[in-house]
Amino acid sequence: MSSSILKRTCALAFCIAAASFAASAQSSVPASGARYGQAAPADATRKEIVVTPETRWVNVTDGETVRFVVGDQRFTWHVETFPNTTHFNLADIAPSSVDARDVTVYVASNPLYRN
Repeated sequence: MSSSILKRTCALAFCIAAASFAASAQSSVPASGARYGQAAPADATRKEIVVTPETRWVNVTDGETVRFVVGDQRFTWHVETFPNTTHFNLADIAPSSVDARDVTVYVASNPLYRN
């Protein structure tokens, strides 16, 4: 096998591996959830919101880290939205195993970022 063919084969294998790693990293982030912040470690939270079957909405502040308790499941989220985002569905950021449909998260602007 000539060295140029070997180089091309190695380069192709590297590209395939890199694309595979990128795809697996992206699949762990909810598609729409990434627009609203990111998952955070449980010990980073300063606020806990309990969501019951009667809960239709909750309030958070942009830049806040919140632990959501839905039934017997919990997840922690650091809220970081675009300036014009005032609300989103809790299901957009909840893990797929958490039943969070029909709950709206209202986002107040962070006073630190106001003019």
